[in-house]
Amino acid sequence: MSHQDQVLKSYCTTREASKRLGVSLRTAQLWVEQGILEAWKTRGGHRRICRTSVENLVSKREQNPLSIAAGAPFEILIVEDDEALRTLYLAQARLWPMKLHLRSARNGYDALIQMGQHAPDLLITDLLMPGMDGFEMLHTLPTIPSLTFMSILVVTGLDPQEVAQHPKFPKGVPILPKPVPFDQIQDHAHRCRISKTRDFPGVHPLSQVR
Repeated sequence: MSHQDQVLKSYCTTREASKRLGVSLRTAQLWVEQGILEAWKTRGGHRRICRTSVENLVSKREQNPLSIAAGAPFEILIVEDDEALRTLYLAQARLWPMKLHLRSARNGYDALIQMGQHAPDLLITDLLMPGMDGFEMLHTLPTIPSLTFMSILVVTGLDPQEVAQHPKFPKGVPILPKPVPFDQIQDHAHRCRISKTRDFPGVHPLSQVR
């Protein structure tokens, strides 16, 4: 095999990478822009992605979803652009009588990057945010197969009926009002954890709301 052939086999196109990872083309492009996938551009301006970085990401994402039943932390990703409110979310959640792994993101763009690297058990998100808002993020989620086992909860100051009628809002996603009702969120998280532990494998909430 020539050196050129070896180089060609070591890299792939963005479309090939997206198919291997089971994500949309745009998601793969976002991961390249964030440095999650190693890539370079040809003289003609075409992007080439290192196959090793693709396979490494595949390996990270192919974790056993049954680990929650074995006592693994229940993972929650909180998406909220208000820094003070994000801090309050994290502080309140740490008081819950649950073994948690908490992460946060400031907008839908950051959240998609994080979810692409590792899917949470529960996504709690606002809707009106700078950059990519919650509507656009939620509309994108069904294109990412690795998020099949993720539950979703929306917490917003918008009118729930207007939210439900938005063309990019998935049907069936529960909505809670602001000010943030932490007791209700805790109850929802608790029920999600019990459901995942008892009923897996089964129909996941994200599958139900597509």
